[in-house]
Amino acid sequence: MFIEEIFPVIKESVVTHDDTTYALVTTAVPGERKLAVIGNTIGFVGEKQEGDVLLCSLSVEHARVLRQRLTWLQPVPLGLRTSAGFGDRLGIATPGHVQAIGNTGVAPIFAQQSVRENTRIGRSPQQVLDDAMWGAFEAGWRGPWGADADHLKTLADIEPFVAAGYTFFTVDPGDYVDDAAETDDETTLRQKVEALPWGDLQSSFAETQQRYLKSFDLDTHSLSFDEPALLKGLAKYGAAVAHMARMTRRLQEVSGEQPFEMEISVDETGTTTALIEHFYIASELKRLQVPFVSLAPRFVGRFEKGVGYIGDVRELEENIAGHASIMRYFGNSYKLSLHTGSDKFVVYPLAMQYTDGLVHLKTAGTSYLEALRLIASIDTKLFREILDFARAHYETDRKTYHVSASLDKVPAASALTDEQLPDLLNQFDARQVLHVTFGSVLDTFGSQLRRNLDEQRTAYHAYIKTHFVRHLAPFATSPV
Repeated sequence: MFIEEIFPVIKESVVTHDDTTYALVTTAVPGERKLAVIGNTIGFVGEKQEGDVLLCSLSVEHARVLRQRLTWLQPVPLGLRTSAGFGDRLGIATPGHVQAIGNTGVAPIFAQQSVRENTRIGRSPQQVLDDAMWGAFEAGWRGPWGADADHLKTLADIEPFVAAGYTFFTVDPGDYVDDAAETDDETTLRQKVEALPWGDLQSSFAETQQRYLKSFDLDTHSLSFDEPALLKGLAKYGAAVAHMARMTRRLQEVSGEQPFEMEISVDETGTTTALIEHFYIASELKRLQVPFVSLAPRFVGRFEKGVGYIGDVRELEENIAGHASIMRYFGNSYKLSLHTGSDKFVVYPLAMQYTDGLVHLKTAGTSYLEALRLIASIDTKLFREILDFARAHYETDRKTYHVSASLDKVPAASALTDEQLPDLLNQFDARQVLHVTFGSVLDTFGSQLRRNLDEQRTAYHAYIKTHFVRHLAPFATSPV
């Protein structure tokens, strides 16, 4: 007997493996799904139904057993493939992400959440990974996928993500980057360099001078370190490199035999990453045997949350080309990573052109904004409440983000007709105000928002697909 003959089945999820059939089925409760199993039910606990079907909850334990049975549901390292990360703050967008990927050849990271985001939303690393896995299963995904422990800042951040089964670890040493070095005088720079943790760096200033006070021939130009440039680079990034090395050692200790890959993020800093600084960081990480697969510099211009690139595109093109040439100097052994990458449509072709596909796109809040776009169409009362609430909390919630939206450009809900509400999701200032207040909004309106989306899952996934098809098309490595 087929499961489809007994329950409303999500047909893309049906899979038979080792004489056991698995599928997600819907119930009479809007948005609720359960796992149906026919065959070997060892490890699953549920209610026996007609036709020897066991109906199970989507629990942590059942997710673990299913990953053991259907090994393609386990996240894995993705290596140097062109890739994209899909942060999903609500835990229900993954089927839409799968639909958008289609046959692009882009390697997906379906589970991606930072410690900061988890804290604001109240989700655990395990919950984020499991939600992404259930979404991939629902959509019939059979390919490799990754799980990104995003923006890890401390040694203590690492273990919960390793325990949950993450495979991609983004280290953010921003707290150790000294932006003041940009304007420090030579005396101050020398004092800062002398105080660096040279033990963690497994070197000395004299040895560092021997390594870098010379010219390096790239394929497009030469890079030369002189004493002032080296002092500034060391003062600015030396402690950050030492922290990356410490994070690596801790990750290796905790992971044991579990394979993983690392991304280094220096994008959330107060100043751009000069090409010579990129070179220094990459060279030192390789010397210290940090196994990084991608690096996110801070590019010229502004990469702000939820909106397009701000700056001179020609200057950005030159900047990306320069960073890519450094990447090639090191043997194309890592990718350039575009953080705060959503909605930057002018950036994507440039990144692909100059890296030959060695690029990772990282998105997060844009999937949440697509949820609000749908809410603005189906529940105007709720959206109006969210809009006014977000306006009231923006000045507080924006403090940990690089955004420039002005509240006076975001109208109060009372000033808009119902028909005007969805268009707010196309406006710069409104998108940022709604974007960075997600934690406060979900604390207050989360259950209502999720209930609406659960009832409109198909529509939400269609919104996500439409939105991300445009994002992913420039990164396609196979015919779409």
